[in-house]
Amino acid sequence: MTRLVGQLAVVVALLLASGGAIIAFASASAARARWSGVAHRAAVALFVAVLAAAGAMEVALVTHDFTVAYVAQIGSRETPLFYTIISLWSALQGSLILWALLLSGYTALLARWLARQPARAAEMAAPETLGTLFIVNAFFLLLLAGPANPFGLVMPEPADGPGPNPLLQNHPFMGVHPPLLYAGYVGMAVPFAFAIGALIRGRIGAGWARAIRHWVLIPWGLLTLGIVAGAWWSYDVLGWGGYWAWDPVENASFMPWLTATAFLHSVMVSGRRGMLYTWTLLLAVATFLLTLLGTFITRSGVLVSVHAFSQSAIGAFLLVFLAIVLVASIALLVWRGDALRGEARLDRVVARESVFLLNNLVLSAFAFIVLLGTMYPLIVEAMRGATVSVGAPYFDQMAVPLALALVFLMGVGPALPWRAGSIRGLLRALRWPGAAALAVGIALAAAGVREPYTWLTFVLATGALAVIVGEVLTPVRLRRRAHGTSWLRALADVTGSNRRRYGGYLAHVGVLLIATGIAGSSAFRQDGEWTMHTGVVQRFGDYGLRVDSVWAVKESNRDGVIAQVTVMRGGAVQGRMYPRLNFYHNASEAIAKPAIRARLTEDLYLVLLTYSTDGHETTMRAIASPLVSWIWLGGIVMGLGVLFGLSGGSTAVAEPVPAARREPVVPRPVAEPVGSVG
Repeated sequence: MTRLVGQLAVVVALLLASGGAIIAFASASAARARWSGVAHRAAVALFVAVLAAAGAMEVALVTHDFTVAYVAQIGSRETPLFYTIISLWSALQGSLILWALLLSGYTALLARWLARQPARAAEMAAPETLGTLFIVNAFFLLLLAGPANPFGLVMPEPADGPGPNPLLQNHPFMGVHPPLLYAGYVGMAVPFAFAIGALIRGRIGAGWARAIRHWVLIPWGLLTLGIVAGAWWSYDVLGWGGYWAWDPVENASFMPWLTATAFLHSVMVSGRRGMLYTWTLLLAVATFLLTLLGTFITRSGVLVSVHAFSQSAIGAFLLVFLAIVLVASIALLVWRGDALRGEARLDRVVARESVFLLNNLVLSAFAFIVLLGTMYPLIVEAMRGATVSVGAPYFDQMAVPLALALVFLMGVGPALPWRAGSIRGLLRALRWPGAAALAVGIALAAAGVREPYTWLTFVLATGALAVIVGEVLTPVRLRRRAHGTSWLRALADVTGSNRRRYGGYLAHVGVLLIATGIAGSSAFRQDGEWTMHTGVVQRFGDYGLRVDSVWAVKESNRDGVIAQVTVMRGGAVQGRMYPRLNFYHNASEAIAKPAIRARLTEDLYLVLLTYSTDGHETTMRAIASPLVSWIWLGGIVMGLGVLFGLSGGSTAVAEPVPAARREPVVPRPVAEPVGSVG
C-alpha cells in the first residue's frame, strides 16, 4: 500500500508540474491573466503531492517494507531509527525525492509570494518565472517516475537489507549536512527562473533586482552552510585529518557557490545603480547550469568518490536536460541581451561598483579554473579512453592567488563610495587598516612565518577586517555624538538601520575567518604516527599521549574497538580522548572514528589505526591543526550574516557619511562617453 501511495503521489506531482507550467505561461496573456491564481494553487498542490511521496518513503523505511525497491537497496532492521530516517538521502533515488521535495517547496513559496503582490506581476515576469520553475520540477519528477523510480516492486520480499553506506551512518551530522547542501543547491533554480522570466518578458529593472534579493540570499546562505558542514563532516568522519581535497563532488557544490556569490554581488549593483543587468542574468543562468552539471557528476556514475552515487540510468537524461537549458538560455540571452542593458554607466573607475565588477570577474575565473580541473579527466577519458587525474597541486596553484585577490577586494570595496571616488580618498580610508596589516605582517615575520601565501593571507585578512570594523565604528561614533547615546545603543541603531549592509559585512568577517583558518591549519599542521604501548607516554610536539586501555563494544548495527588516551601538556593532564574503529556488518573493512579535542587555537586529532588482540599495542595517528576551528566558526558567522541581512530592509538615512569619505560626482564631458558595462 505504501508503495502504491508513493507511486501515485509522484505521478500526480508530475501532472501538476506539467499542467502548472502550461497554465502559468498561458496566464502571461492579458486574456488569461485570471489563470495565474490556478497556477499558484497548482504550485501548492504540487508541494503537497511530493510531500506525500516523501512521507510514503519514510513510512516504508521505518516499517522495513522491503517490497519497496529503495528500502530493499539501503534498508536494514539493524540500522538505528535515526539513520533509518535520514537514509532517505543516502542513495540516488531517495536523494531525488529530497531534491523534488525542496524544489516543490521553493515553488510553492514563490507562488504564494507572487500572489501577494499582483501589481508587480509584470515587473517580476511572474507567469514566465513560475512557468520556468514548474518545468524544472517536471524534469526531476520525470526522473522519479521513470529511470530513478524508488517505489519499484521487489518480489519475493527480502528478509532484510544491506543498510546504508557505513560512512553515512558513522556520524549523526549526516542528518544536517545533505539537507543544507540540497536546500542551497536546489534553491538556485529560483533565481534562474527569475532570469529566464525576465529574458522571455524582455523587461528588467532595478526593482526586479531588489525584489529577488531574498531569493538569491537564502539559497546562497544554505549552500554556504552546506559546504562548510560538508567540510566539517569530512574532517570529523573520514579520519584523514583534512576537510577539503578538491574531490570532484566537493567541486560540484563549490562551483555554483562561486558563481552564486558573484551573482549576489552583481544583483546588488543592479538594484543600487541600475546596471550590469545582462551580466547578472548570465550569472544566474551559469549558476543553475553548474548545479545541473554537479548533479550529473554526482548521480551519473561517471566517477568514483566517497561522496558520489553509484552507476545509474539517469546520466543521459541529465545531459539532455543540461543541453536543452544551455541552448535555450544562450538563445534568450542573444535575443534579449541588448534590450536589457541598463542605462547607467560607470562614473569613475575608482568606485565601489568597479570593485564589485572586478570581484565578479575573479569569482568567475575561479569557477572556470575549478570547472576545468574537474572536467578535464572526464573529457580525456571520453575522447581518448585514457585515465588521467588532476590533483590538489593544480587547484592550489591556480586557486590560492585568486582567493587572496578576493580577500584584498573585500578590504578595498567597503572603503570606496558608490558612483565616484578618488585615489586620494581611498588611500585616506585605508591608512589605519594598512597600518594594522603592516603591524601584523611584521609580527608574523618576527615569529618566523616564512610561507608567503600564509603570511599574505593573515596580512590581507587583517586589513580587510580593519576596514569592516572602521565601516561599523565610524557611523556608530557619529551617531553617539549626535544623540548622546551609549556605544551599544548607537551600534544597535546603526546596524538596525541598514541590516542588508551590515549583514554583508558580518558575512565578510566569516569569509576572513575561514581564509585565516585554512591558511593556519595548512601551514602549521603537524602529523605523527606510532605504535604505542599501553601506559607509555608518547611525545607529540607539546603534547604527551598515553594509551590507558583498549576495549570492544557491540551495537545493533556495528561492533567497535575504543582506545582511551590521556592527553598531557606541560606535565598536566588536559583530558581524555576516545578514538575508535567501527566494524559494520555490511562493510569488509573497519572505519575509523577519530577523536577530536577542539580549541580555537589548535585541534588535537587522534585516529586509531590498528590494535593488538591483547590490547597492549595500538597504532595511533595524531594531528595538530592550528586554527582549524576558525573554519567552522567562519561558516556560522556567515550564516548569522545572512540571517541578519534577511531580517530587515535598508534605511541608510541613519548612517551619516564622514566628510573624509564624501566624494563629489564629477560629470564627464560629452566628448568622453563612458562605455556600457551592462
